[in-house]
Amino acid sequence: MSQNNKSFHDFSTTTLQGEVFELNKLKGKKVLVVNTASKCGLTPQYKGLQALYEKYGSDKFTIIGFPANDFLWQEPGNNDEIAAFCTKNYGISFPMMQKISVKGSGMDPIYKWLTKKEENGVSNASVKWNFQKFLIDESGKWVDVIRPRDEPDSEQIINWVKGED
Repeated sequence: MSQNNKSFHDFSTTTLQGEVFELNKLKGKKVLVVNTASKCGLTPQYKGLQALYEKYGSDKFTIIGFPANDFLWQEPGNNDEIAAFCTKNYGISFPMMQKISVKGSGMDPIYKWLTKKEENGVSNASVKWNFQKFLIDESGKWVDVIRPRDEPDSEQIINWVKGED
């Protein structure tokens, strides 16, 4: 990684509740970043994400969800509606950020970093669909991208979380 590349920890974002969330407070944790949507065929993955968080979420691992309306308008709700949906339907307790764009000209800076090798120093990885997952290590470095259809409890993700990758 060249000296001018940022780490994941260099960014801040905003939660669904409108609070600033500094990613540097995640130093020392593995982070699974996922773009979410409430009206997608993959929306039931919220259940698996929450189960993964409940089993492994701690001072060593967390999940961060970024709702996005970039694929067939499958996240039409506002931040309050998204928060209510996640709580009511899936009991989501991992951090959920405000709705952003994960592709195109309005792409959020965090997703520019996640998808552009010149930003993250590791790899290009365009966002193919809702529920694409990115793995970030404890020092804020980009590790891997996981296909949207791959479930949160896939062997690859579990082994990575447990340190068996």
